[in-house]
Amino acid sequence: MNSIYKVLLIPFGFIYYLITSIRNGLFYFGFKKSHSFSFPVICIGNLNVGGTGKTPHTEYFIRLLKKNYRIATLSRGYGRDTKGFIIASEKDNANTIGDEPFQLFQKFKNLIVAVDEKRVRGIKNLLKLEHRPDIIILDDAFQHRQVKAGLNILLSEYNQAYIHDYILPVGRLREPRRGAKRADILIITKCPKTLTAIEMKSFTIDLKLTEYQKVFYSYVDYGDLIPLNEAAKSLSINYKSLKDINVCLVSAIANPKPLEEFILKYNSQPDIINFPDHYYFREKDYELFNTKFTNLTKQKVLLLTEKDATKLNFEKLEKIPVFAVPIEIKFHSLANTNIDEEIINYVKSY
Repeated sequence: MNSIYKVLLIPFGFIYYLITSIRNGLFYFGFKKSHSFSFPVICIGNLNVGGTGKTPHTEYFIRLLKKNYRIATLSRGYGRDTKGFIIASEKDNANTIGDEPFQLFQKFKNLIVAVDEKRVRGIKNLLKLEHRPDIIILDDAFQHRQVKAGLNILLSEYNQAYIHDYILPVGRLREPRRGAKRADILIITKCPKTLTAIEMKSFTIDLKLTEYQKVFYSYVDYGDLIPLNEAAKSLSINYKSLKDINVCLVSAIANPKPLEEFILKYNSQPDIINFPDHYYFREKDYELFNTKFTNLTKQKVLLLTEKDATKLNFEKLEKIPVFAVPIEIKFHSLANTNIDEEIINYVKSY
């Protein structure tokens, strides 16, 4: 953003700062009530608007815990056409529960996926189930102060850390930086794959953690291409073979740059189409996709994220092979602790 515009926005940033500070103060001093629960509630969130990797990290913790515990995820279901409390079932789709909850529902068979714009009500409804969950993971609820989670996990991007950001609309912060003090665990996401212990130590010093907070550093890796339709299943394609293929890379995520950089390693001239985060594809978009592949003699494929695949109508793609690029979260090694132990010990404490 141009520095002149930032200066002009400072008064609005100050107003937003006051509003969020007063709201947080009402919870801090007990004028507004936060609800606690007598079982593990894990909150995953961020201070910045935009994608810090909440859903991939939620998937990481689901995989960590699902063998030994019955897990439910609860989010508001951003972008859905419905209201109120819904538990995902076979009749649901991205329109009824939101793209990210539907992605989780498709990937994890025994996971309870619930949405509710009122998290306290959502938790209480989950506890009424005949087979109630052992653990509830709240996706994107760090600012939802009505719930006092037992474990607060705050995510912040390595290259866009909250410590170097400003409150909306001057910057990208949903609330003042001091809100990070509510976190028990901080995860610095989207780090370089090669991050030294010295670099992590220097970054940690800048965070100015309290004595009870712990920090971990994660990075994004990509799994094997997943064929999503019959046209794709008939092909034998991996990342290395993309160099000889016409690639159209479609994304509707907050920060597509890491994905684009990854694909560029294997195909030097992909046709890249970006949409706003949580975008739902329209008829004109399918016309665009099909036009991109018209009259191409060489093999063609369409690549997109798993989240975006939940909103795709494959019948409109005229037999174009469609593959998903799965995102995987991995953590850099630390000397004295690891994230898995922290999460498991928290759950066992109940």
